[in-house]
Amino acid sequence: MGKKILKCISCGEYTLQETCPKCGKKTIKPSPARYSPRDPYGKYRRLSKRN
Repeated sequence: MGKKILKCISCGEYTLQETCPKCGKKTIKPSPARYSPRDPYGKYRRLSKRN
């Protein structure tokens, strides 16, 4: 199983570790990508979810 990228809540550094190697604070999963009404691949993503 692959590792997920995490983001530090304090300095904004991205890492694969549970604590930030730069400042030592806790890391969290970053939020998903923003929605765009002009998403060129939205149609295909919705089709793949139906199957």
